[in-house]
Amino acid sequence: MMQDQEIRSSFHPTLVLVVFALMAVGLVMTASTSASLNRSVLSTSLIGTIFGRQLVFVGFGLGLIAILVGLVQPILASPSLFRRATVYFYAAVVVCLIVALLPSWGHAQRGSHRWLRVGVGDMLFGFQPSELAKVAMVGLMALILGDSHADPKSFRRCFLPASLGMGLCVGLVGAEDFGTAVLLACVGAMMLVVAGSSVKHLAACLSLGAAGLVMLLLSAPYRLDRLTAHFDFWSDPQGAGYQPIQSLSTIASGGWYGTGLGAGIQKYGYLPESHTDFIFAVICEEMGLLGAVMVIALYIAFVYLGLRIAISARTRFERLLAFGLTATLGLQVAMNVAVVTVMAPTTGISLPLISAGGSGVISFSIAVGILAAVAKRAADSGREGEEGMKTLAGNG
Repeated sequence: MMQDQEIRSSFHPTLVLVVFALMAVGLVMTASTSASLNRSVLSTSLIGTIFGRQLVFVGFGLGLIAILVGLVQPILASPSLFRRATVYFYAAVVVCLIVALLPSWGHAQRGSHRWLRVGVGDMLFGFQPSELAKVAMVGLMALILGDSHADPKSFRRCFLPASLGMGLCVGLVGAEDFGTAVLLACVGAMMLVVAGSSVKHLAACLSLGAAGLVMLLLSAPYRLDRLTAHFDFWSDPQGAGYQPIQSLSTIASGGWYGTGLGAGIQKYGYLPESHTDFIFAVICEEMGLLGAVMVIALYIAFVYLGLRIAISARTRFERLLAFGLTATLGLQVAMNVAVVTVMAPTTGISLPLISAGGSGVISFSIAVGILAAVAKRAADSGREGEEGMKTLAGNG
């Protein structure tokens, strides 16, 4: 029992250490990929560079993790409090998703209305509500499916409201971001399975979900073009096939040990989105296969720790919450690597905690803070139980 308690106590600091390592890799690669032939990385004021902004986001994210570890624990300890917090957060994210779709409010980038802009002094920061939707959807589904007073196989009490909450997020996000919608749908389906939903209900949900995703796919012609181009991208090397060809070229040029940090050439205008969605290709180019494997190993460690935290969590709600957040990061990594290595069609999905971008860093920092809080509660519970047994033994 003492050994199990020591293992549980290590989940929280080890998880934070893994996240810190991933963020550090992200900062190094952002500094490398944001350089250009016209200017150095720090040619202007620090905050005016991609690297400078990412440094601010990472610092804010680490601070957010530290705050949430202490803030989330009392919320989890009070059923009424975490219900209100979860519902309010979900409702706020849904409102932001709707506002982002409005032409007069949302900010369009590359033809998609995914952004909202927030002004801080003289600076404007944009964020994607779809990133926060990952945490909000998982939280709401965990709240509904983790209700200790409801049968997880109940259609009215559990399955229907959880499916509706998932469907609303998937639909709103999918209007402008198909890749993230697929991610949310997969995570939601996994949570329904893990919660123990009826097979009959799951089959109906999967059928409706598949039909909905097909409708989203057909709603924008460029999505279908990307899908068809994926199977024959060499037929249009300067058009639809340009991105996958350049990605493969970037990966191949790295070899076993890479060209060295900062020595890659594909980032100089040859590989679009080299600092965001396709940063893994630059990791392969500059750090080689060895560096890419090390990065993947860090993600595997995160998923392992997240699942162990879910298993050791104190309540059903916390177990589902930890599982959903871990599955979100794990699936997003798998999707990004599949796209970069051209095993899946090109879609706008970033590499968690490494790709440049404040929305993703903040969203996953919230997820990590919640996971760490769940882990700390489990460890504290084990210590309380151990102290209780010692007291009983002493009284005996």
